[in-house]
Amino acid sequence: MELTELKGLGATRAALLKEAGITTPEDLLLRLPSSYKDTVHIREISSLRPGQSACVQVYVKGAPRLARFSGKTMVSAAVADETGVLQARWFNQPWIKDLLTPEGPVLLYGRVGVYQGRPVLVSPSIEKERALIAQYRPIKGIPGKTYAGFVREALKGVSSLCPETLPGETLLRHGLMGRTDAVCAAHCPEDEQALALSRRRFDFEDLLLYQAAMDRLRGEKQKTAPFSFPPEGPSRFWASLPFPPTSAQKRVLDEIAADLRKDTPMSRLVQGDVGCGKTAIAFGALYLAHLAGFQAALMAPTEILARQHLESASSLLAPLGLRCGLLTGHMKSGERAAALSAIQTGAWDVVIGTHALISPDVRYLRLGLVVTDEQHRFGVRQRRTLALKAENEPHTLVMSATPIPRSLALVLYGDLELSVVDELPPGRTPVRTRIVPEEKRAGLYDFIIRQAKEGFQTYIVCPLVEESETLDVPSAQQVYAELCQGPLRSLRLGLTWGSQRQEEKEQVIAAFSEGRLDVLVSTTVIEVGVNVPRATVMVIESAERFGLSQLHQLRGRVGRGAQESWCFLMAEKNERLDALCRTNDGFEIAREDLRQRGPGELLGTQQHGVPMLPALREGYDVALIEQTRDEWKRLHSPGHEAALAQVNQSAEAVFRRTTETVAFN
Repeated sequence: MELTELKGLGATRAALLKEAGITTPEDLLLRLPSSYKDTVHIREISSLRPGQSACVQVYVKGAPRLARFSGKTMVSAAVADETGVLQARWFNQPWIKDLLTPEGPVLLYGRVGVYQGRPVLVSPSIEKERALIAQYRPIKGIPGKTYAGFVREALKGVSSLCPETLPGETLLRHGLMGRTDAVCAAHCPEDEQALALSRRRFDFEDLLLYQAAMDRLRGEKQKTAPFSFPPEGPSRFWASLPFPPTSAQKRVLDEIAADLRKDTPMSRLVQGDVGCGKTAIAFGALYLAHLAGFQAALMAPTEILARQHLESASSLLAPLGLRCGLLTGHMKSGERAAALSAIQTGAWDVVIGTHALISPDVRYLRLGLVVTDEQHRFGVRQRRTLALKAENEPHTLVMSATPIPRSLALVLYGDLELSVVDELPPGRTPVRTRIVPEEKRAGLYDFIIRQAKEGFQTYIVCPLVEESETLDVPSAQQVYAELCQGPLRSLRLGLTWGSQRQEEKEQVIAAFSEGRLDVLVSTTVIEVGVNVPRATVMVIESAERFGLSQLHQLRGRVGRGAQESWCFLMAEKNERLDALCRTNDGFEIAREDLRQRGPGELLGTQQHGVPMLPALREGYDVALIEQTRDEWKRLHSPGHEAALAQVNQSAEAVFRRTTETVAFN
């Protein structure tokens, strides 16, 4: 069945869906909702708190008013229930005025904001039914209601479009919903119980099939040439640095050294909190490769981070005799040709770069070690593509600053051994974190201005690039425009986001890094690869929309110098965000995130792309991880050959999906 066979879906919209990775009706159905609008549970006005999204059943008091200003419109109306009165406002929707009548109750769903110290319902939708209504990630050019209509059309053929992927015995043993029923319940849940069963089924499927795919990756390992270097190699490296290593750094480099001496390729993940010294460990591995006579490559997710690594390598590795060079996708032709020659002839011992390192025209002399930074921003296939450029299977080291519990790491990175850097260098000043409610925003802006006058800089991070019809949260473009004309107009402001043209993005971030901007408004694109010691303030808008671990990652962009630094979470006070204010320990925060919201939030939400593991949604717990691991082992026992074959066949699609390139910058 083709997409264009669905009612109302022509070639133009099919092309837009294809750009979003949806090429078949099955893709449409398996792109599950990102959230649900709950109009089942009615809230009383007296119980509403700013920052919440809620459904209220109210009466319109008096005549709604339509105001016009600066080419925009605003409809305002007083609405009430038995517990109180609330103002509701709609921007640029003048027709709403005619829909608000005093005859009977109206069902409104929206986000509670604050205006002049009082709660206000911001651009609520007028609902016709009490239900859990699926909400989907926006697709450019296709309105949300139109997209939902396509899904309803595809659901008519769900039984043939979404065949079962799990053995019947597995479904019975774990009480799982069948795949067809789970798809229907995900898009059109009858109630919360049906939705929970659907989520559990898909989480179980994702985890089980992912582990099957990881087993296949583990089975692909070959023999390689072991590294030969003096036993004192690691200690010689540490002695050359201008700072003493922590015991955790020494332990992890020793683990890497032991791997490098084996005749099976190292596949190791080094996981540690922001500022724990993972880069120094990676440089130690590069040094050991040099001692053994091999070339090494370090791949970073952004050009900015790659250049920062080159600067550090030139300072720390060049004195040890290592010749380091840079290769990126934005080099001029002559510069690139010189770089390719230096790589191929071995003039460079260490090659640092972006995805350009895996370009077809890049040839290495004797590549023996591959290091990838920020593991969660690369797919397995990217690591493999770089590794295949070596004559023998190279050793692979990957690094991640996203602390996650070991049990989850073993599933996420099942093809890797795990090393944890669980110690921070002494003398780091903890970032002070505070929750800032809306009524204190003016005071925050005054603080930012005072910091700028003292020569310090500020990040302001927003969850979206531009305004959304379905989400009432501040966008980076909106905040930037308001601040330039409003409270921060006396400062130098910049704006950047993930899909911005690479050249523009590099220019803006470079201007901020060099101190030519006081404030950088952005999305989470600055989560990694931006190191500005003069940045002392991090402001995160709609902080309640981020996972704790991602908030911790963003907080790590400040506090990189000696000056006291601050992280301000724009939100109403709540227990979840309080956890971030209590500690700067990334692993403790990850454990709290796991307890509160499930593993789905640990890697945060990305501006583009999807998490490497499709099951990374909230709604399942660590026990489910263990259940799928036990089920995978059981399927390998005698008598389950047919069931194992079915799972392996289903896992083929997961294997292709998890090894595809996943890049967010």
